[in-house]
Formats: sequence, structure tokens, C-alpha cells
Amino acid sequence: MDINKYKKIENATSFGQKDAIKIGIVLLFFIVISAIAIISSHSISNYVILIFATVVGGYMALNIGANDVANNVGPAVGSHAITLVGAIIIAAIAEALGAIIAGKDVVDTIKSGIISPHALQDSKTFVYVMLAALTSGAIWLHIATALGAPVSTTHSLVGGVLGAGIMAGGFGIANWGVMGEIALSWVVSPVLGGLISMTFLIIIKRSITYQNDKRSAAKKVVPILIFIMTWCFSVYLVQKTNLFPISLGVGTLIGLIIAIIIYFISRPLIIKKAETLSNTKEGINELFTVPLIFSAALLSFAHGANDVANAIGPLAGIYDAISQANNEIGGKANVPFWIMLIGGLGISLGLALYGPRLIRTVGSEITELDKMRAFCVALSAAITVLIASQLGLPVSSTHIAIGAIFGVGFLREYLKKRYLDMQQAIVEAHKGRDEEMVERFLNKFHRANIHKKKEMLQSLKNIAPKSDKKSNINIKTKNTELPMLRKKEVKSLKKAYKQELVRRSAINRIIASWLVTVPLSVVFGAISYYLIAKIGIVI
Repeated sequence: MDINKYKKIENATSFGQKDAIKIGIVLLFFIVISAIAIISSHSISNYVILIFATVVGGYMALNIGANDVANNVGPAVGSHAITLVGAIIIAAIAEALGAIIAGKDVVDTIKSGIISPHALQDSKTFVYVMLAALTSGAIWLHIATALGAPVSTTHSLVGGVLGAGIMAGGFGIANWGVMGEIALSWVVSPVLGGLISMTFLIIIKRSITYQNDKRSAAKKVVPILIFIMTWCFSVYLVQKTNLFPISLGVGTLIGLIIAIIIYFISRPLIIKKAETLSNTKEGINELFTVPLIFSAALLSFAHGANDVANAIGPLAGIYDAISQANNEIGGKANVPFWIMLIGGLGISLGLALYGPRLIRTVGSEITELDKMRAFCVALSAAITVLIASQLGLPVSSTHIAIGAIFGVGFLREYLKKRYLDMQQAIVEAHKGRDEEMVERFLNKFHRANIHKKKEMLQSLKNIAPKSDKKSNINIKTKNTELPMLRKKEVKSLKKAYKQELVRRSAINRIIASWLVTVPLSVVFGAISYYLIAKIGIVI
């Protein structure tokens, strides 16, 4: 047999074996969480529905880990601040801790008031709606993960609740005003995230990478950036994880104190580290490695505390209904520790088994991320969520993170095209002159900081071309060839930059998945409710 054919067969077999192992681990997880549910629930008489609900809730948690956690660690992995394995280990631990420690507060089982809880006072109808919502949300997340599309877990569950609720009580049960706010968040989340990430990247470029002495600039600016990051994350964690019931003002003050302490600790370390780095953009990038690792861990912790509710919120409501622990169906349910444990473990396991694909998508398939760009994305995510929560906007952390990456990519694209225009202006101004003089000017231009570049381009206005020849000229430098291109060629080159810096295929796939998330989840929710009601599980 041909050796190449043998290798193909071996690879295919290996792939099948890996999948079989993953499926085996997932099945074992379902068995373990079912046992935990039975052991932990002595007041439940109907264990069949409890086991079914627990498995569906665990399945939802697995899919949240596989899809949604990529937004927190993807930029750090894509920028090579941390390895894929290291990111998975850190995020898995942080997600589980966030869910178990900080997510055990009261969980609203009817997400965002998407349907009227008064229409679901019958316990059987309520349980059916929650089961259908969990099932439909998990199925859509599973499909999206297989397609390599990062989508909003909250929107997936909201769509499932809406579809199941409509099947249970008709169109009048839906809160269409809230649905309009969710639709608005599809635009607000990525745009706000993109603008903030672009703003910080511009600040970093102008204050550090465009300076001649990058190391001295970094010694001053990076500690300030870490101060801002620490302040934002401190407030973010206090406000979003519900660790302490405090106001925004007190949380902001606590965050400020923590940020000041971290500033004075980190500043001498950054100065010492900067002395060992080269005076280049690549060298200065290394100063952002540690902040990126911490940001990935902190975002994962906060995500575990918040988005675990998408898996265990409905499960807690179901448990509450069938145990008759709460007379108010569809309101707020106190979450037992074993349910929080299942949510935390499920998210971590889903990340470890199926998260790498989405992590690569977020980290490297949309645009190339170095450590500075990844830092801007992480900081933008924290700031945007804080702003949106104070404004009452129902934004998606997934949309924010992806929007921030889009913003960084489009800014890079704009700057590259602008730089190309500058080079063409230089060649045009020196047309007909000595090529060595042009080469010296281009080399000087390439080494100059942003302010010097502006002065050099301004000086070109005084240079009139000595030749009116329409033929192209080629100016060769030491590193590259800078041709005098026609407008059509310049347009083609800019198009190539566009494809290289921000992959349109990834953008189209992601945006399409965002647009269909709620509609498809509605359909899946309605179908799931119909099938569950048709089977007629007795409560």
C-alpha cells in the first residue's frame, strides 16, 4: 500500500478515536451529574424529569464552554501571550470558580422578562418551557460551534424561551419591547466594542509605537494602561459577579484603590523589564504578556459567574417547581450548590473538549492579533460591558469581544492603506529625480515617527515633478520594491490588504450566525416544547 494512503487512513482513524474518547467523557459527565442530582435531592419524588432536566442543563453548560469562553482567552492565545493548553487550563479553573463562588446568588429563570411569568403559573407548563428553552439553546450552540461561529449564549436561550413560551401561551405572552432591545444590541454591542478597542490602539500607537524611543515611552504609558485595566476589571468583577451587594459608586472607589496599588507595584517591574527589550514594536509587545494572561483569567471568572445562569437558571427553576420549594412559579429561584457545581464543571469540560476551534477562530482567523491589539480587545470588553450595564442595554459579551476584534482589524486595514498612499505620494513627488535620492527619502520616511512623517509629507508639496512621462518607474530599496502604480493597481493592492488584514469570509460567517441566532432558537424552542408536551412528562 502507498505510504501516503496509509498515513491518510491512520489520520482518519486517529480522528475517529479522539471523537469517540470525547463522546465517552461527555456520557460519563452526564452519568455523574445525574447521580449528583439524585443524591442531592431527597425531596423529589419524580427523579425521571429531574435527571432529564439535569442532563439538558449539563449539555447547555458544555456548549457554553465550547462556544462562549473563546471570547475571553482567544485574543491572548492568538497573540501568543499564552499557549492554547495554558489558556484552557486557566480559563477552565477560572470559569468553574466564577460559577461556584460568585454565581450562587439568586437567578432569574425567565431571562430578561422575555415572556410574562404570570402566563406560566401552571408548574407543568413552566417546566416544559424551561426544558424546551434549554434544549433549543444547547442545540443551536452545538451547531454554531461546529460551524466555527462564536454566538451569544444569552440570545440563544432568550430565543428558546420565546419560542417555547409562544407555543405554550400564544404570541401575546411575549414581551416584544424587550425583543426590540435585544435586536438593537446586535448593533450596539459590536460597534461600541470596536470603537473602544480602536481608541486604545490609536493611543498605544501614538504614544509608544510611533515614537523614536519606544522603550522610554513604554515605561511611562504601559503602567498607566495597566492602571486603567485594573480599575476597569476591579469594578467589572465587583459589579458583575455579585460578590458583594454594593453600589456602583462604592465599587468604583474600591476599584480605584486596587488600581493605584497595582500601579505602584507594576511600574518598577515594567521599567526593569523594558530595559531588557529591544527598542522595537516587537520588543515592547512583551510588556503586555502578563496583563493579557490576567485579563483572560479575570474575564473567564466573571463569565463563569454570569453566563452560568444560562445553563443552571432554567434548571434551578425546574428544580424549584418540581420540589414545590417556591410557590411563585417563574420568578426567582434559589440555586442549590450542586446545581452551581454542575454548571461550573460543564462549562470547564466543554471548553477543554471542544473549545480550541472557537479559540482559534477568535484569536487568529478574523485578523492577526499581537499582544498590544489583544490587550485593547480585552480592555474594550470590560469597559463596554460596564457602560452598557449602567445604561441598561442588554448587550452580548460575545458581540462585544468580536466587535472589538473587528475594530482592531479595520483600524489596521485603514492605516496600511493610508501608508500605501503616503508611499505613492513620495514616489509621485520625486518622479524624474535621482533614484538614490528617492531611496534615501523612503528609508528616512520608514524610520521616522508619526510626527516626522507628517512633516516630510508636507515638504513634498514644494517638490514639483520634473517629468511628465506617463510611464511607470520602479524605485528599488534594500528591503522591497516600491513601484509607481496606476490607480487600478493601487485599488487592487488595497483590496489585497483588506482581505489579508480582516478576513471577510470570517466576518460574513459570524454576522450571519448572529442574525439567525434568535430566530432559529425560537423555532427550535417551539419544536422542543411541542415534542416535550407531546411526550407528556408527568410532574
